[in-house]
Amino acid sequence: MKNILRISAITVLALVLNSAAFAEGKPTNTPVATASVSGKVLDINSGETLAGVVVSVEGTDLKVYTDLDGNFTINGIEPGTYNLILSMISYKKSLVENLKLQANDEEIIDIKLDNE
Repeated sequence: MKNILRISAITVLALVLNSAAFAEGKPTNTPVATASVSGKVLDINSGETLAGVVVSVEGTDLKVYTDLDGNFTINGIEPGTYNLILSMISYKKSLVENLKLQANDEEIIDIKLDNE
């Protein structure tokens, strides 16, 4: 019986302390306004769209692949200045440098890759 009362008292105390923290206005995980970048990847010589190109944001874990029409979209990028790295077998790696993204930006770019 004493153990049940002790556990109940600890549970009530934890709930009171938790609700007190919220009452004091302590910060919670507020979502950060993010940006996105999208575009199309083309062969520099033929102008054909390229499917399966890896598009990654340098310094992050963000990475996508172009679709069958060469389109890509990367969402959820925190505001800042980034480099995009594009790579595909039999093509030279491409670097898009100093892409400046503001909160709620929707940057659209087309990129041409050159054969090796």
